[in-house]
Formats: sequence, structure tokens, C-alpha cells
Amino acid sequence: MDGTPGDAADGPDDSAAGPGRRPRPSQQGPPGEDRDADPAAVARAIVLRQLTTSPKSRLQLSRKLAERNVPEDVAEAVLDRFEEVRLIDDAEFADMWVRSRSQTRKLARGALRRELADKGISPDTAAVALEQVSDEDEENAARELVRRKLRGFTGGEDRAERDKITRRLASMLARKGYQPSQAFRIVSEVLEAAVADTGD
Repeated sequence: MDGTPGDAADGPDDSAAGPGRRPRPSQQGPPGEDRDADPAAVARAIVLRQLTTSPKSRLQLSRKLAERNVPEDVAEAVLDRFEEVRLIDDAEFADMWVRSRSQTRKLARGALRRELADKGISPDTAAVALEQVSDEDEENAARELVRRKLRGFTGGEDRAERDKITRRLASMLARKGYQPSQAFRIVSEVLEAAVADTGD
């Protein structure tokens, strides 16, 4: 038998086309993104999928719609509607982002502020969200990070090695948004405590 199972069911167009045959409709992309579909319906499907994956800011969703070539006026109308029904809420997103990133990544407010700005959160909205993180919270998070990195510290290191450790840990804190003076102070204090604990 020359053909493979299912060849006859493919119809004359498919069998005649050979290797370069047109894809069937089911192969043309995810449901809801057919090129002939209503652009608003396509936009709604994209936004819903994005929000199902994880919370997103309006700007993140706007960028995603632009990537999928959704007309700007259609995208804005769809996003406006999602905001009306509170499926998009930048204030709620900012609160969630600050809470999560400050706890899991131990980021300082400076770094959190930059991340929120990159996601299109307004300075005023970001400022309200950042009120969740106090000075004390920042200090405690930084100290916890430094202690975690010092778990292999024996206290027997010489001065040059301790200075190297101090610079490395302060740089780590700076990358997480802590001010350089604050970073060096916290590292020095935690390092001194670690040395005292080892009896050095």
C-alpha cells in the first residue's frame, strides 16, 4: 500500500500539496488568534492568558498586545475594559510585587522602585506600595542576607580576606538596592558579630 493511514481523509488539496502544503486551520496558532478573527476577541484572549499565568501591570499587557500586532486603539479599549472590571489593577499589582520581591529576594525599596517603574507603575502608586517596607524591614532583610552568605565564615580569616569579604557582601547588597553606606555598615556589623561568635 503506497499511502499512510489517514492520507485519504486529508482530501485532494492536502495530498496534492506535498511537503509544502498549507497547514490545516488547527495548525495556524493558538485558538483565538486566527488572523481572520475579531481583533478585540484576539486581544481579550491574549490578556486572559497572560493574567492566568501571573498578575501583570497594564503596561506589561500593552507590550504583549503590541508584540502580537494588535492595533493600538483596540488594545487600549480592551485594557480599559479589563481595568473597569478590576481584572487589571496597577495598585494591587504594585502591592503584590513589593510584598513578594521584598520577602523572597530581600530587595530594598530603591530596587523595588526601579522594577515597578520598568513595569509602568506610576511614582505615586509605587510610593504607596513601598510603604509596606519599613526601614527596619530593610535592615533585617539585609542582615539576614549577609548572615546567610557568612555561613562558611570561620573567623580565622586575615584582615585582607575580611576586607575582601566585606566588599563582596556590600556589592551584593548594593545590587539589591541598598545604599552603599548602609550596605557597608550592615556588613561590618554582621561580620564583627560573626567574629565575636567564633571567639576570634
